[in-house]
Amino acid sequence: MRANEKGTAQPSRRRFMAQAGTLAASAALSGGDSLASTQAAAGDASGSYWPGGARLVISISMQFEAGGQPARGADSPFPKVDFPSSVPSDLAANTWFAYGYREGIPRMLDLWDRYGVKVTSHIIGEAARRHPELAREIVRRGHEAAAHGPRWSPQFAMGRQQERQFLIDAADMVQQATGQRPLGYNCNWLRRSPHTLELLQELGYLYHIDDLSRDEPFIEPVNGKDFTVVPYTLRNNDILLVEGRNYSPAQFLEQVKLDFDQLYSEGGARRRMMSISAHDRISGTPQMVRAWDQFLRYATSHAGVAFMRKDDIARYALASPLTVRETETI
Repeated sequence: MRANEKGTAQPSRRRFMAQAGTLAASAALSGGDSLASTQAAAGDASGSYWPGGARLVISISMQFEAGGQPARGADSPFPKVDFPSSVPSDLAANTWFAYGYREGIPRMLDLWDRYGVKVTSHIIGEAARRHPELAREIVRRGHEAAAHGPRWSPQFAMGRQQERQFLIDAADMVQQATGQRPLGYNCNWLRRSPHTLELLQELGYLYHIDDLSRDEPFIEPVNGKDFTVVPYTLRNNDILLVEGRNYSPAQFLEQVKLDFDQLYSEGGARRRMMSISAHDRISGTPQMVRAWDQFLRYATSHAGVAFMRKDDIARYALASPLTVRETETI
């Protein structure tokens, strides 16, 4: 039940508590594993599931993909056509993707700033290479730069050595553009190979998101060592709903609010995390930013709602004895 339904919190107090929770969670763990361990122990001892006593954590993914799409055949609103060899790229589709870096990401960055929200940006290496100033701006504003492959390629079909180099290139390209070494990874359409997790662990990644099986972070063993999963979403994902199913911004907003309400209710008794996804060329449009603005206003009107980067969530989950442990889904 929400605070205003209980009648125990005035609006000003509600806003204060929501802001305090957001700030505490955003600041949490920035000092590394030792701070994560300290906060996890303190939080768990008090019966809290999240830093700062937050009731629900919201994890926002901001996909930066503009410039990383294939020259021909990339998913877009345009009909599929067979281009002759003399046509090097789909010029119409390229303009759709270009919207993501010219308008979408800058507009979303300003929105996150207005609410003091920090997000995780999954950046395709080619997008970072082509637009390094924008990739740097994402990090400069306090957001996480995570890896999303060097380019759109079917990673699940790669041999082990090919995939290993693919993952190295993904991290190197983002680091070169932003100065930040990625700790998290997202495969193209979540489809990883049998080797992906062990390769990510070998290469120093902290977590991956290619899993839809829980509404909270969890730990799974990889080669006898703990590896963190910060689950992704399809049900709160603009590319599936708005682009794929032609939802209106109002329909998208209603769906994510319903998801929020249920998870917020459950958050009083167990650790709950809401995952929600924004793609540069879709959520960065004017009407979708308005829908996002209304959702953020709604979420932050509730006490104990915090927004956390995925690297911070992963560190906290690793340090917390309350974190669920799973074997990989078969």
